Amino acid sequence: MSDPIKHECGLAFIRLRKSFSHYQQEYGTVMWGLNKLYLLMEKQHNRGQDGAGIATVKLHVEPGYPYMQRLRSAEPQAIASLFKTIAAEVNELTKYNPDITKHAGLMKGHVRFLGELLMGHLRYGTQGKNNADFCHPFIKRHTIPARNLALAGNFNLVNTEELFEKLNITPGPFQKQSDLAAMMEVVHKYLVEADIANPGRADIKKVLSEVIPMFDGGFTVGGLTGDGNGFVFRDAHGIRPCYYYINDEVIVAASERAAIRTTFNVGENEVQELMPGHAIIVKENGDCEIAQVVEPKERRACSFERIYFSRGSDEKIYKERKALGYNLSQRVLEAIDFDLKNTIFSYIPNTAETAFFGLLKGMQMYLNRIKVERILSWGKDYEEEKLNEMINRRIRFGKIAIKDVKMRTFITEDASRNEMVQHVYDITYGTVRPGIDTLVVIDDSIVRGTTLKQSIIRMLSRLQPKKILILSSAPQIRYPDCYGIDMSKMGDFIAFNAAVEVMKDKGREHILNELWQKCKLLKEQNLLHTENVVRQLYKDSTIEEITNKVAEMITPTGLDIPVQVIFQSIEDLHKSCPNNLGDWYFTGNYPTAGGNRVVNQAFMNYMEGKNERGY
Repeated sequence: MSDPIKHECGLAFIRLRKSFSHYQQEYGTVMWGLNKLYLLMEKQHNRGQDGAGIATVKLHVEPGYPYMQRLRSAEPQAIASLFKTIAAEVNELTKYNPDITKHAGLMKGHVRFLGELLMGHLRYGTQGKNNADFCHPFIKRHTIPARNLALAGNFNLVNTEELFEKLNITPGPFQKQSDLAAMMEVVHKYLVEADIANPGRADIKKVLSEVIPMFDGGFTVGGLTGDGNGFVFRDAHGIRPCYYYINDEVIVAASERAAIRTTFNVGENEVQELMPGHAIIVKENGDCEIAQVVEPKERRACSFERIYFSRGSDEKIYKERKALGYNLSQRVLEAIDFDLKNTIFSYIPNTAETAFFGLLKGMQMYLNRIKVERILSWGKDYEEEKLNEMINRRIRFGKIAIKDVKMRTFITEDASRNEMVQHVYDITYGTVRPGIDTLVVIDDSIVRGTTLKQSIIRMLSRLQPKKILILSSAPQIRYPDCYGIDMSKMGDFIAFNAAVEVMKDKGREHILNELWQKCKLLKEQNLLHTENVVRQLYKDSTIEEITNKVAEMITPTGLDIPVQVIFQSIEDLHKSCPNNLGDWYFTGNYPTAGGNRVVNQAFMNYMEGKNERGY
């Protein structure tokens, strides 16, 4: 994605099912669980750029000794910072007692974070300040162990105000900025009530069944209690991802399948997806239940996970991203008038690389078919040179756009900054024949289009291609998100701005005011959640009209090289990612009523000139 956006967080959950002496004997270290937690978090580092945190619980601790610990960091290398702190404590402990590492019981007693239950979180904040206070896990303390709660998750809620009202809580400045603060208050209240009703034997499944329907959003959430219970639950639509692995040694859950596979070296079929509306419930004795806690609704797993967010090392995601590129190939062939000889292909690093491979596959299949047809048409009328030339024809490709990872734009003054940002991407000279070759470049998605206009296309134009063709493996992003991704301002989306410009070109901008008035009326009636009013805006224009306007808008002023854009179709998106049909970014078809409220509010903010989130 050439335009960076903040996106959802990552969760890691581990329950050790054996004694620490077992891991000492089997793997040579009592730190095995902590080591696995570190790996599980690092393998999801793509999901956390703002900070990280861990929480652990020790089982069967003598009264008066700490049993729940938490550590958080907002350092640039937050995960490393956390585990360096733990390592420093261990090193200090072993400096004068080197043999202590051989004694599992002593290590458990002296190493703060050596617990049987471990939870890690990677924060990519969508709201709140970037400091450690906003990093998960959050903790609620209590004198009774069962009423201590650590909570962390990958989610956004759009009804936090309603939750605080329901609990008769007036949120403070901190709570107002954190969805987790609202969720924590709800879960903790019901957990305490369950423990009061049945001391030390709270029914976690019943608690989750009661609280989850209160949350409007997409979520995967993990929790630890002070008495040794643990849980991970997923929303009824399965919006946010969650996977798990269980054997006789360990219970593991994480936001990405590939992270579990790599960390524990297990096969694809050994890692299961936690189904929508289900929870992993781990009891103090290590027993585990995969239970339905709320009625599953229509599956709306986020398609952006497959396009961009999750690591592409998962074999299913890898195949799907290739399919996204492949399904663009026919339209690309038509756009270049089937002239592969004078076309060179590339990608905008690096998340579009896999889709690029799929695009090349489509091109190569077409070329192979042409080779066969041409050769057969010759009959016996050919020479060896002619045959060799045909057989050796190849798709031309290269790594043309290169991001300079060391480049930073420190200057804030607009004119200077615009000049500097052009150089964030560099080009490989000599790859394009000036005035002859069409240059095709694929990106995973086009959000704002600013990087394309200010940097990428300017740099590509220096190669002087005959034409620049920009591909997006995602459809047009038309609507904001409210389920874990920081995309809540209508004015940030180039597809929306293009639709507005098309309206103006047609002299139909009055429709904007009509929709604005409708949104305001719905808000007055407390009905803003009942429909997505903004969908009507796009009915005034065709996909092609908006796409052409996007191409016009990302073309730098004064550039005389034609720029064309091709977006993925909704149909081909679904074909490529058949199990992740959460496409509200592109269709406006939100899985919860809160989504409608957010998009309508975001539109009103746009019309009123407010640079604010839609929720």
